[in-house]
Amino acid sequence: MTLTFEEAQEALTDIADSIPAEIFRELNGGIILLPETKLHPESKAEDFFILGEYHFDPRGFGRYITIYYGSFVRAHGTLSRSGQIKKLREVLRHELTHHLEHLAGDRSLEAKDAADVEKYREGYGAGE
Repeated sequence: MTLTFEEAQEALTDIADSIPAEIFRELNGGIILLPETKLHPESKAEDFFILGEYHFDPRGFGRYITIYYGSFVRAHGTLSRSGQIKKLREVLRHELTHHLEHLAGDRSLEAKDAADVEKYREGYGAGE
């Protein structure tokens, strides 16, 4: 059974509480769960979702993470409850890694994400 929005919010809170506080240094906007489904711009068949994003807005909201509940349900809603929570943990840790790398001036995970997008593209044939 798919986690409800409220259950996903509770799970994210529990996951965040289990992570050392220093990881959240300068993440002043926190973690925001949004109800939206967000397709990746490269999505060819409405099957490539953005599950979460790390944001840095120096003129407004600062540093924060968004998790897209609708995307999460579309991608992982058929998993068991524990499987869904495990995937939420993976998504949050991924976005926190972006946060830490941004603080350190590192872009390694961005390069890996770009390679994953390229693999997706290749699955649909270049230029289609």
